[in-house]
Amino acid sequence: MTTHWAPGEEHELFMQWAISQGVIVNGVAPARFPGRGLGMIAKRNIQENEVLVSVPRGVMLTADDIPSSITSRFPQGTPVHALLVAFLCNGNPEDLEPYELWRKTWPTRKDFENCMPILWSESWRNCIHRFDSPSTDRPTLLPPSISGCWKSIQKPQLEFKYESSHQNLLAQQERRLRNAWDSVVAVFPETDWETFSYHWLIVNTRSFFFLMPGQEPPQDRNDAMALLPFADYFNHSDVACKVKFDGQAYVFRAAEAYDAGEEIFMSYGPHPNDFLLTEYGFYLDRNEFEVLYLDDIIFQDLDPTLQGELNLQQYYGNYQVMSSGVCYRTEIAACMRYMSLEDWRNYALGYSTRGVDAQKSQNVIRGWINTYVEEANATIDELKRLEPGKVGREADGRVQMLLKRWRQVKDLCLKALQETASI
Repeated sequence: MTTHWAPGEEHELFMQWAISQGVIVNGVAPARFPGRGLGMIAKRNIQENEVLVSVPRGVMLTADDIPSSITSRFPQGTPVHALLVAFLCNGNPEDLEPYELWRKTWPTRKDFENCMPILWSESWRNCIHRFDSPSTDRPTLLPPSISGCWKSIQKPQLEFKYESSHQNLLAQQERRLRNAWDSVVAVFPETDWETFSYHWLIVNTRSFFFLMPGQEPPQDRNDAMALLPFADYFNHSDVACKVKFDGQAYVFRAAEAYDAGEEIFMSYGPHPNDFLLTEYGFYLDRNEFEVLYLDDIIFQDLDPTLQGELNLQQYYGNYQVMSSGVCYRTEIAACMRYMSLEDWRNYALGYSTRGVDAQKSQNVIRGWINTYVEEANATIDELKRLEPGKVGREADGRVQMLLKRWRQVKDLCLKALQETASI
């Protein structure tokens, strides 16, 4: 049985309200877990495939449920995220009143400040991030996938653009926040920044992917979002309940049997830990989708001509390292360090393996991974120097969160080094 406490009166009242609105709650309830906040727990033994929670379409909060008094003031194509936040910040009291009990169960801004890097001060993060132009002349305590900054290398200038959803995460998040802010203050200029950013994070951390059956997915998946009362108690895990939306209701079924007192999870998606930390303020102890990126390390090791060849052959960027080793793209890039350009082109195109040397590839890859290990060691040493009490009680939790995360990073790299020894 998982150690947990009763969540509090406001959560009991909200649960009663949710049931009165048609939400089916079957054998589960919210609970408070020491050191982890709120989640969903089994109140009795549950059988596989049982319906745990069902949230009808009529009680969800989607873009279609925002009053026209809000939506009519925005231009066509305004992001759904911005519209939802505009409503929560500036909606008429009578339109917001039905959601009052629900809103009382949401995390506070203080909760977000403790765990969300986007709300940490620039001086504490020790790396300036201004949307499209993060600084590279100061170190950071955050992992490179989040911050885009390094201690051990000079961040290279990219020769070509490419899509990468799991790198430079904080800059991407800040850009989305700033764009939404600009949209909302253009219509509601009296909007308060702290209130706005708080509700932006509420929507960002608690929304579900929402499409009606037959509806084409939007170009930006963030435009397919809805808030689901009560279902937002589910925490994330790779081992999760089954979720389906049929146009009438969002239904959550048990993927396996649970004993009374066990926590029940859902999956937020196949995301590595740096993404989870940036977007949700937590990460997993074990994550089957864990991955780090060697892009900056590799690019600073290859001149523009070689980078151009990588781009031409569609091998530019997204070089992944996992505990099981590295991806094929990384192996292709490693060959570039010692093969003739003609041999490398033929190898990249699948025409020939002439010139490929497994031992040389291994040495190159191990050098790149060791650079990440050096980064981890330097940051772990720096975090260790931030002794409890010296940075303030509030920041102590952040130090421990980041120290644990960097130890995960180092451990993954060391496991990958063991795997590459067998290439």
